[in-house]
Amino acid sequence: MASKPQCKYGAGCYRKNAQHLKEFYHPKMKSDEDDHEQPEKKKKKMVAEEPKQKGATISDFFGKKKVDDKDEEDVSDVGPSSTSSGAAAFLNSSPKDDAEESPDDEDDDDDMPSSPEDLKENIKRKFLVEMPDDFYDFWEFCKSKNSKHPEDAMSKDLGFQLVGPYDILAGKHKGVKRNRRGKRPNFLLHWRYYYDPPEFQTVVKSDDKNLFHLGYFRDDPAELPVFVGANKAADSYIITQKGNNIFAAIKLVIDERLKSKDIDAGKKKKLQNFQEELQDFADSKKYPLDMKTKSMKDRDKKVVCRTFHGAGMVVPLDENEVGYREVPEEPADLKKMFKAVVEAKSESDRDKRMEAIQEIVTLVQFANDECDYGEGLELGLDLFSYGGEPLHSIISHLLPLAYQLLGRHEYSQIIEAHLRRRSRSANLSELE
Repeated sequence: MASKPQCKYGAGCYRKNAQHLKEFYHPKMKSDEDDHEQPEKKKKKMVAEEPKQKGATISDFFGKKKVDDKDEEDVSDVGPSSTSSGAAAFLNSSPKDDAEESPDDEDDDDDMPSSPEDLKENIKRKFLVEMPDDFYDFWEFCKSKNSKHPEDAMSKDLGFQLVGPYDILAGKHKGVKRNRRGKRPNFLLHWRYYYDPPEFQTVVKSDDKNLFHLGYFRDDPAELPVFVGANKAADSYIITQKGNNIFAAIKLVIDERLKSKDIDAGKKKKLQNFQEELQDFADSKKYPLDMKTKSMKDRDKKVVCRTFHGAGMVVPLDENEVGYREVPEEPADLKKMFKAVVEAKSESDRDKRMEAIQEIVTLVQFANDECDYGEGLELGLDLFSYGGEPLHSIISHLLPLAYQLLGRHEYSQIIEAHLRRRSRSANLSELE
């Protein structure tokens, strides 16, 4: 039998349908270990091992070096548009749109993380990140409002509930061996909304139909959050910055509600009283309540690209600016490519439409060889933000690798778990 022609994309091909695999030969992809043992020739004079050092953080790479300001793109250019089918179809989606769960779901194979008495360590083991001081101080503030159930302190006036890592402080994890799915709780997915990237950790949910929620956003899992973000998962993948601590975020949300023409006098008075108490508590702890703090502005100078979700991304750059190269397509053109793949009517049609994305993935592989790991991160995050199960196979190749190359191994774990079971549901508790 004549040998099959080799696929032009080689080991990096993402086409998985049987006919394509039958017609073309695909060489075996090298393992990550092989890549590490036999590193490619490095670009310029960068020491490639530095980004992979365990414990190395963004601050270690930037130090006091000032990175030139980037020209800010208009966030509206990458926001939800007529081409953003993932966000537009959200409310009309059905459970079958979620990633299907196999009988031997991988997240049930491992033992649950231990629950040490130290609450900070308990949270870190379950969510893989540390919570900042304002997280714990806000819990104390809520206890002053509702001593028995601090997590519900905002439910009456704001329709908010503390969730995620706050459920550990509330003790809701105690005694839970199996949840409603009959599975061990996976804390990496606990209140992780459809459009929440690994950098985003939800801590406040609302009871509105837009699935509004607040969470801490951090560029590197080894570092503390850079801001608190807001997202409406039923409407959009956009993440809006709301100050650099949870007190500021809640205060800014109340500001917006007080400006509403629909608010009645009684409700307005309650919100004003709540806000006054919150401001007094925050002032006593010296937390800034500004929308944009100096630390957030400093972080803006390190942002290498805005990304679809608008919060931007930061990767370490060396003195030669090695570490990032931009994806060679405009956001609008990328959305058209993603839309074409997601809306393809057949598998063969999807394969054809995937070719444009595959070309960019090939460029990402070249970028990785030359230590510009940020390009793969950018493309992966944009694919994730757009959403749609047909894109998950590409995301699963791009993002875990990008995070590993950047030394952000915790994020690699989170995205792998999320892609296995990515849900549009309003109830994302892993403890119920």
